[in-house]
Amino acid sequence: MRKEIQIQGSLSQVFLLFAIWLTFFEVAVPVQELTEQNHLPLESELAKSPSYELFDPIEISPAAFPHYSVPKEPLPPLYPTFPTTYDPVLSGKCPVNFSAISSILDRTASDCSLPLAALVGDVICCPQFSSLLHIFQGYYSLSSDELVLKNVVADDCFSDIIRVLVSQGANYSIDTLCWLNSSILTGGSCPVKDVHSFEKRVNTSQLLEACETVDPLKECCRPVCQPAIIDAALQLSATQLTIGSSRKIIGGAVDAITDCKMVVYSWLSRKLSSEAANTAFRILTACKVNKVCPLNFKQPTEVVQACHNMAAPSPSCCSALTTYVGGIQKQMLITNKQAIICATMFATMLQNAGVMTNIYQLCDVDLKDFTLQAFGQQGCLLRSLPVDVIFDNSSGYSFTCDLNDDTEAPWPSSSMASFSLCAEKSLAALPTSNSSGAPGAYNYIVFHSQFFITKNVNCFPSKRSCMLFIAFFPC
Repeated sequence: MRKEIQIQGSLSQVFLLFAIWLTFFEVAVPVQELTEQNHLPLESELAKSPSYELFDPIEISPAAFPHYSVPKEPLPPLYPTFPTTYDPVLSGKCPVNFSAISSILDRTASDCSLPLAALVGDVICCPQFSSLLHIFQGYYSLSSDELVLKNVVADDCFSDIIRVLVSQGANYSIDTLCWLNSSILTGGSCPVKDVHSFEKRVNTSQLLEACETVDPLKECCRPVCQPAIIDAALQLSATQLTIGSSRKIIGGAVDAITDCKMVVYSWLSRKLSSEAANTAFRILTACKVNKVCPLNFKQPTEVVQACHNMAAPSPSCCSALTTYVGGIQKQMLITNKQAIICATMFATMLQNAGVMTNIYQLCDVDLKDFTLQAFGQQGCLLRSLPVDVIFDNSSGYSFTCDLNDDTEAPWPSSSMASFSLCAEKSLAALPTSNSSGAPGAYNYIVFHSQFFITKNVNCFPSKRSCMLFIAFFPC
């Protein structure tokens, strides 16, 4: 009897243990699944990529990143998404090996990335895209004696260039954004389009010497390469122009000179390495870009009404000015030199409307207030020297900003007889070093995400960095 009771007791214990184990299993499975669904991969997991051959492009496998079953749900905070890359389908009618200029293509795709192109189009994307087209044109001409492309081939090649860039994450409307089309590859109305005729008319040794190495600090104020290009274009267009000449140049001649400049760029691209040519073209474009304010100013009616005849700080005036400037801050990123021009232009508008008091000073308006803001309080002014958007597989997009932009916005006065961005006094607050680690610079890191439009950014002055987060996290 005692043995039977012991057996029954043992069976009861086994059954009880089984019931407890089954209950734990039923609870543990959902918890494990929930944990897996909410698991954020470590940086080491994100960095994993399939094996690749030496010198081949690094491709990130989609399997390296987590997938979420409900696409409408927002991604976890602080987790960046990355541009979708794929193999482009080309026309097959453009006889160019694009891999030969892959480095310039990669740089252009990064500079014109889908979420950033519209914000940096004027100062980064479009200058780099234009440079790419010049370099492509020169590379294409290496296989022939022609410095330009035929119209039909130009159309096919231009479309293929766009396809390649978009496949690497670039904005699909880059051509519209930059106002460029295939005609830039054809030479247009320039009467000279072949190498032999070009080198017969142009002093090529002088041209190459002037543009082989372009000084980024001197070219914009004491140009060397720019006049050499213009002189070559004049020689090609058979149009002679002297300073102070009273002759009027008809529109056709002006177009011919412009088109011949494209031919000159093509010839330079043949003679220079792609990196040297890209550096030169970007510096030349920067000289042009930094002479113009790219912002759109609407009529400041409210500011004029609130600030008219004001001699002391006024809450209503500063509120109206802050509101107006807040609208400007949503447009785009600009350079420090552009900010000087934009601030001067807006101040002139106010003065012409009757606001004579320096309300920039009264309302504490700085140069950085005229550019896109980070976290609503930190303006990012790009340097006047050419910069690129850098893409990193772990941190996303980044570019260098200027920390020396806490300079009061200039208010024109009658004592300002002349204003020049080349004057040392005017540029005292601008950086002279292009090192991202030097004082006066910080990295602006952007996480490409579906919430990019919110522009929520945290800034860390001690680290000289800003990050665009997917979710809002107060400082």
